[in-house]
Amino acid sequence: MYDVIIIGGGPAGLASGLACWKAGLKKVLIVERDQELGGILNQCVHSGFGVGIFKEELTGPEFAQKFIDELRETDVEVMLNSMVLSLNEDKSVEVIGPDGYKKLQAKAVILAMGCRERTRGAISIPGSRPAGVFTAGLAQKYLNMDGYLVGKRVVILGSGDIGLIMARRMTLEGAKVLACVELMPYSGGLPRNIQQCLKDFDIPLYLNHTVVDIKGKDRVEQVVVAEVDKNRRPIEGTEIVYDCDTLLLSVGLLPENELTKQANIKLDPRTKGAIVFENMETSVEGIFACGNVLHVHDLADNVAKEAEKAGEAAAEYIRGNSRSDKVVEIHNGNGVSYTVPQHIHYPATNNIDVLFRVNKVFGKSVIEVVDAKENLIAKFKREFIVPGEMEKIVLPKVLLDKAEGDITIMAKEVV
Repeated sequence: MYDVIIIGGGPAGLASGLACWKAGLKKVLIVERDQELGGILNQCVHSGFGVGIFKEELTGPEFAQKFIDELRETDVEVMLNSMVLSLNEDKSVEVIGPDGYKKLQAKAVILAMGCRERTRGAISIPGSRPAGVFTAGLAQKYLNMDGYLVGKRVVILGSGDIGLIMARRMTLEGAKVLACVELMPYSGGLPRNIQQCLKDFDIPLYLNHTVVDIKGKDRVEQVVVAEVDKNRRPIEGTEIVYDCDTLLLSVGLLPENELTKQANIKLDPRTKGAIVFENMETSVEGIFACGNVLHVHDLADNVAKEAEKAGEAAAEYIRGNSRSDKVVEIHNGNGVSYTVPQHIHYPATNNIDVLFRVNKVFGKSVIEVVDAKENLIAKFKREFIVPGEMEKIVLPKVLLDKAEGDITIMAKEVV
């Protein structure tokens, strides 16, 4: 019997495992399907990690190694090359690995499986099906871990952070990135990546554009891009033809929630991840979720902070510390795509961190929090908000105690 089984050994799994140990749990297991810990961090050789957690700028592997080194000083168990086959509501976990099949039992489970990329099939790009179409993350793995440059003349569809980072990486390795095209009227990546990965290398970004055709028999030969109207339909006569050998897709990430569904955990259609309380507990008692399996983050430091919260909460659960049965729901109002958490126990025991994303670009604006009777609970000023950057507000307990009914969070531009 384990105190906690953590599924996934990336930044969320590592941080939550350490948090469980520091909170006094002695039987902690991390199950990782890869041959080493670190998850996606191992292929992220660029800098920009660690400022929030370690107060220094690190590469992805360095960031992971900090946690791994600390983990080695504990008795946390690790199972590598091991795939979780099933997760049940009773917190039993079926695993297959180098030692064969095992059925393990835990008092609590933390989901830290991360996310996966959307592929060409998910967005239905027309055209032939030649070699040379890759997701940006796969191209990153080939280049940074296997030493294989996937193409020399490249078009990137989508402006998520991985695509932006790969625009720079491919350029540095000698490829020519012809353009980055984005269906939406705004980029899906961090503003710093737009500057450092596109503008600094004179790579054009075309908003309100998409790929309408891929041409080529054995290998990509041309990619056709067109402008789209307000309904995201291609505008005839705006086509641009690029002679290229590679198309990289950076069109979104999806939480890896097959195991979550198996355990009958309720999912949020907005995030595609689990619905959680302020302590990261899902709708199934004793099962917690954190990191990109819960909602897609833009910074690994934020993943680690959220995972630490999940680890501490799992320890509290095992100790039998109960929470109020009264639940308040957090809704997303105008300008807000989703919130995490979606529910909070009431009355709140502490200040509540709420993470969310907006659904358009805002200039000078305010974030308002109102209760069910439209009483203003809190207001937060912002100079600039973009969908590619996750926002955080802290709701003080003293203000939450005054709320009547559910809570709604909205964003408004200041005229």
